Amino acid sequence: MGTTTVEANNLGKRFKDTAALDGFDLTAEAGTVLGLLGPNGAGKTTTVRILTTLLRFDTGSAAVAGFDVARDARQVRRRIGLTGQQTAVDELLTARQNLILFGKLFRLDKTRAGERADQLLAQFGLADAAHRQAKGFSGGMKRRLDLAASMILAPQVLFLDEPTTGLDPAGRREVWDAVEGLAADGTTVVLTTHYLDEADRLCDRIAVIDHGRNLVDDTPAGLKRRMGHDRLEIVAADPSDLPVLQGIIAAVADGDTAIDEGASSVSAPVKESVAALTAAATSLRDKQLTVADIGLRRPTLDEAFLELIGTPAKEDQQ
Repeated sequence: MGTTTVEANNLGKRFKDTAALDGFDLTAEAGTVLGLLGPNGAGKTTTVRILTTLLRFDTGSAAVAGFDVARDARQVRRRIGLTGQQTAVDELLTARQNLILFGKLFRLDKTRAGERADQLLAQFGLADAAHRQAKGFSGGMKRRLDLAASMILAPQVLFLDEPTTGLDPAGRREVWDAVEGLAADGTTVVLTTHYLDEADRLCDRIAVIDHGRNLVDDTPAGLKRRMGHDRLEIVAADPSDLPVLQGIIAAVADGDTAIDEGASSVSAPVKESVAALTAAATSLRDKQLTVADIGLRRPTLDEAFLELIGTPAKEDQQ
């Protein structure tokens, strides 16, 4: 087990008649990426604002980098970075000028601010764009520059609130690479996201939040396992073969079969995945049936998330 750098116990926060957090628990270890996943209004942003000392909680306790969030807020701030949903980049300044400005805001002298800017430009793959105005950057480049600015003091813990919202696929991959690099260097990253593929790619653990409560805290693989077994799926070359294919899958299934006439496929959960696939393939050969495809499909994080939440997303709240 690593060192716990973020911890929340039984956190509660109300906004008038609304419970934004209701007995919320959370832990994150050094050098890992923890994802906060949930529908709008679940309490993700409220959690980040509390842990970054921007919002007081009503009940419970929280500590970041070994310091109590309520009693030692100044010490916490010295050890964290925060990147919000909107970039804080000055588009009229160059990349290097932006970072030097942030360095001075963090009370670094001119020489040290310049040195740190150059280090971060190299770390985030922006050295070639150091002297270009940020207004000409792509969305991904602006976000990487924003991340670099939040790392001026090399924080122990970096909080990212929906870091890739609005970015194109290339920009999202650029940010993902940067986040993975930070975690590899020992920074603890806590991020909120609506993107299931993002959580699956980046997170060591995922806390699923709804109605201010932590429904489950597990690895991406663990969340998928909660969905049960793999599914064996056969796609028919001829839709008229679907009843026969259903019988073949039913013989090896560990649950009810499902037919998707639109996709000309039949599937069912299977316990012994490889054995079931082999048996089904043998039956197809014996019956001399030609199919468009056959394979095992693992549960997705999307399916696990929807099963856990089970309710439509709410409107945004604090």
